[in-house]
Amino acid sequence: MTRYRVWHRTAYTYGKPVQDSVGQFHLVPRDLPWQRLEASAVVVDPVPGDLDADTDYFGNASTYFHLTDPHSELTITASSEVDVDVPAYDPAALAQPWERARPLAHPETAGAWAATEYALESARARHAPDAVAYGAESLTPGRPLGEAVTDLMQRIFRDFDYDKTATTVTSTVADAMRARAGVCQDFAHVALACLRSHGVAARYVSGYLATRPAPGKERVFGADASHAWLSVWLPPTGEGAGGQAGEGQWLAIDPTNDQWADDRYVTVAWGRDYGDVSPVKGIIFTKAKQSTLRVSVDVAPLAD
Repeated sequence: MTRYRVWHRTAYTYGKPVQDSVGQFHLVPRDLPWQRLEASAVVVDPVPGDLDADTDYFGNASTYFHLTDPHSELTITASSEVDVDVPAYDPAALAQPWERARPLAHPETAGAWAATEYALESARARHAPDAVAYGAESLTPGRPLGEAVTDLMQRIFRDFDYDKTATTVTSTVADAMRARAGVCQDFAHVALACLRSHGVAARYVSGYLATRPAPGKERVFGADASHAWLSVWLPPTGEGAGGQAGEGQWLAIDPTNDQWADDRYVTVAWGRDYGDVSPVKGIIFTKAKQSTLRVSVDVAPLAD
């Protein structure tokens, strides 16, 4: 198990004062069987008149704030300490045919009721025809679930280029499929569309990936970034191996880096797609026509 210090700062500056700012953020890591949150704190500057920490529909830590004092800058700084281990999966669940991971086709399966909403199309993971066809190449009849999902992950990594200029925040799955390029959010949405369009339950995951500096180089504080991946439902087999939960497990895969999520991945939130778990979102009331956003992230082993 590895303990990390996670630091995330979001800073806005505005051309003219903002009279009213309403927002929500997902910045506090979850407590999970393989992840334990040891400490966390979030500071909003200026201090809002209303700041309410809660848990959202998906079980994520979610905080609402409302700032009514005029301000030309807004900074949200989150810091956490979290222990992360490598998730363990039931080999029997990985070996079952992928068709078993379709909760709408198998509603009698334990956990299908909770997985169903993750098998449906969502706003940012539309079932574009190209994604349907692309997913079918991995989801061949009777193929073991773990093998099929891993094959899809590897193909996206191989066939798509990581390119920050290829897409924008408004780009769709169809756009990414045409460009065969994008960033981690795009790759996660593409994989979700490929799986869900065939009935497989999968959810979008937001968090951080601890990176390592190049050999001979020192870590640069604040040079990390938020990361996105996805997890696929593994229906229970009844054998109870590998810490198998009664309603199944979720296999976390990362198409951006061609690997299953391990102890370098810090999970913050999950939902249907990015729209459910964006780190910070909100609405401002101002006459300003220009604004600047700067985000700095640092994920480091606590020993550093």
